[in-house]
Amino acid sequence: MTHVQRSVQRAGERFRGGDPDAGIETWHAFSFSGFYDPDNVRFGPLAACNEERLAPGAGFAEHTHRDVELVTWVIEGELTHEDSAGHVEIVRPGDVQRLSAGAGVRHSERNEGAVPLRFVQMWLTPAEYGGEPSYEVVRGIADGTPYALAGGEAVLHVRRLRAGERGSLPGAPWVYVHVVRGSVRLDDVVLDAGDAARLLDASVVEAEAVGSDVELLAWEMHAEPHFG
Repeated sequence: MTHVQRSVQRAGERFRGGDPDAGIETWHAFSFSGFYDPDNVRFGPLAACNEERLAPGAGFAEHTHRDVELVTWVIEGELTHEDSAGHVEIVRPGDVQRLSAGAGVRHSERNEGAVPLRFVQMWLTPAEYGGEPSYEVVRGIADGTPYALAGGEAVLHVRRLRAGERGSLPGAPWVYVHVVRGSVRLDDVVLDAGDAARLLDASVVEAEAVGSDVELLAWEMHAEPHFG
């Protein structure tokens, strides 16, 4: 793997947010809400990568988004999504959920199940601002199947590797790798669950599962953020 620059953010280096008293625990990879770090605002078009844990019955009340792409990956449990466009869905492990907020949409996210819910939610700047909101869930996405946002400037890759197995990810001007479970070796560094790597101008990215099975999310991004 050749690249101009690589940085690693360990799980313990994330900013902790949420509302533990309400059953909501959040770990932020980027500046978010009341936490601001001018050197950690975004990476390419990726502006948030939040690890969320919701206790049974907990959730985020209806709130508004605009001009953002929200992509969600459930790790454990079931996420109930409801929005002002009339979509009501249950998102399960292996599903990719996308909400394109467009000129504005309201939604809520809840854990209506009897077990804790864990998911990763990623926010990206859209290829175009405004327009009608849109929503979809891709059920049971297969290993290695790319999921591209509108315009193809950002592509999500889900990779699952068995212990000792090697795999590759496409290179791009910006590549963001988040480890969902297990430990993975990228070049000369080992990332554990919750860790992330940011790669600039990477060629093909080689990954190797270390010690156990691995699940990781990787964003292949080809464009600067769009503003206005």
